Amino acid sequence: MKRLHVLYFAILREQRGLNEEHVQSAAATPAALYAELVSRHRFSLPQDRVRVVVNESFADWDSAISDGDSIVFIPPVAGG
Repeated sequence: MKRLHVLYFAILREQRGLNEEHVQSAAATPAALYAELVSRHRFSLPQDRVRVVVNESFADWDSAISDGDSIVFIPPVAGG
């Protein structure tokens, strides 16, 4: 199990009710982690609408994640 620091923005923050949390997960990639969190928290956005940042750098969904990593899920943002 990995301990991961997860940050949420915009609609994901609203749906989770938190800006950030520490989670325990066996997920090997951001894609697997996001799928787990979608199931756990009932996020409405599909993965293809979200960008992922691992340790302050944009990452591919199939990148490896490690214990202690910081993961940020960034949904599309409306503004003007």
